[in-house]
Amino acid sequence: MLNHEIIPVTPFAQNCTLFWCSETKQAAVVDPGGDIEKIKAAITKHDLTLEKVLITHAHIDHAGATHALATDYDVAIEGPHIEDVFWIDKVEEQKQLFGSAFAYAEKFTSNRFLQQNDTVSFGNISLEVYFCPGHTPGHIVFFHRESKLAQVGDVLFSGSIGRTDFPLGDHATLIHSIRENLFLLGDDVRFIPGHGPMSTFGQERRSNPHVSDAAVGAR
Repeated sequence: MLNHEIIPVTPFAQNCTLFWCSETKQAAVVDPGGDIEKIKAAITKHDLTLEKVLITHAHIDHAGATHALATDYDVAIEGPHIEDVFWIDKVEEQKQLFGSAFAYAEKFTSNRFLQQNDTVSFGNISLEVYFCPGHTPGHIVFFHRESKLAQVGDVLFSGSIGRTDFPLGDHATLIHSIRENLFLLGDDVRFIPGHGPMSTFGQERRSNPHVSDAAVGAR
């Protein structure tokens, strides 16, 4: 069985997520943007063994502490899609924009870039990978089919969608990623966004002003 804990990190209250297998106590951390001691404390609290670090996209608030966490636990980094090397290479540039809040951030090297139809695993848990560009060119989403739970990073939020005004963002591509990749997983799928409260794909398909059926004229 998949368990999870959301750990808000960084000044942007980014939803870093600790996933673990209840049978083996093996775990993965998704998007360790910062506040590494909070993340470590959650791992210790649940008596888990960290197996890998997973990255949805390489914006600094999601990936800033990736190198530090993976190094401290000597584990592999998986994700994002290779197109997000653009953002990985800009870690120092991103640090300069936000000052001391992200002074710890370092460039990281992914052990495995991910793409549509890949899977990642830890313990007895397998997560499906969906390529959902638009917010960044290499954004991916992790989906656990058995529990109908997705971690969607900054693709979709409760009542909103990811920004596309950053370099290499694209609004039309983001809308397509949401409607043709995520919504097809089912209305009953719950999702953890990169910021803010959880929701379901069905709720967003019905009422999200940016991607609902009414907003895009779906029939």
